[in-house]
Amino acid sequence: MKYKTLLITGGAGFIGSNLGVYFKRKYPKLEVLALDNLIRRGSELNLPRLKENGIKFIRGDVRYPKDLNLKHDIDLILECSAEPSVLAGYENPSYIIDTNLMGTVNCLELCRKRKAGMIFLSTSRVYPYEKINALKRIETNSRFEWPDFAGIDMDFSLTGPKTLYGATKLASELVLQEYITAYGIKAIVNRCGVVAGPWQFGKVDQGVFTYWMLAHYFKKPLKYIGFGGQGKQVRDLLHVDDLCRLIDLQVNSLSKFSGNTYNVGGGREVSLSLSETTTLCREITGNKIKVGRDLRNRSGDIAIYLTNNKKVTQELKWKPQKSASIILNDIFNWIRSNEAQLKKL
Repeated sequence: MKYKTLLITGGAGFIGSNLGVYFKRKYPKLEVLALDNLIRRGSELNLPRLKENGIKFIRGDVRYPKDLNLKHDIDLILECSAEPSVLAGYENPSYIIDTNLMGTVNCLELCRKRKAGMIFLSTSRVYPYEKINALKRIETNSRFEWPDFAGIDMDFSLTGPKTLYGATKLASELVLQEYITAYGIKAIVNRCGVVAGPWQFGKVDQGVFTYWMLAHYFKKPLKYIGFGGQGKQVRDLLHVDDLCRLIDLQVNSLSKFSGNTYNVGGGREVSLSLSETTTLCREITGNKIKVGRDLRNRSGDIAIYLTNNKKVTQELKWKPQKSASIILNDIFNWIRSNEAQLKKL
């Protein structure tokens, strides 16, 4: 590890906190800073964990350049800050634009001034939902399938509506590429599918697999929304530990792969429908809860998303290692170990 000071924006969030702990444990001499505005409910529960691992927490907001005017000699940024909710984009467009686009610009300015490198976490939502839903699909007993399609790869069209969340992340990608060219910044973009695992405070519109397990654990009702109300929508999922391994590889070969963009997800091998997730959650928790139906499709919803990891696997020799069952069991064990705190949320 050639870097000395690592700044993680969104550092008290799910991915940011896990990355912080991973890097501090693997590279004890590395100074790790976690900056977060703590707006997302539950993120404050990560603060003791960061402190226990020797990570310095900084209360700050990427929307405000002054909050990034840090005295530390930062030479690497993991840009994990975001408003990741698709629904939030419809409710408060100015907030999601300020956070996801202008926040990234502010982080890039910090990179430019400090000559720091960056790993930028983007999203699979940059791909247009109408084109994804237009792909031929079949219906099995438990899920939708793409019979003739291996998954969304880097050549998939970016033209078309993609939700405001997806649009702000794609706009950030474009600005980042200009900074790479104009200022020589070393940076890599990861378009992540659903990432899941311990320390994720799942909600109905973001972190769905953790949300599903939380509902089963605490015996709260759920609902299948849209696409016939059968719960056959499919997403791939990636254990946060697998993402940490990938970013570690990228950090240590940043100059070699700078400028590259990768699709990153569980792929067909690590995917679940909501119906299949219900079955697994029942098996793991021993609880059977009521799951209702809402036949109406929400704006921007997609029936299937599966990542094609071909590029990242070829170039970085990386692929997911943890199965969907392992991911859900890890989430369950984390909930059980932190039941009292999570129950309050």
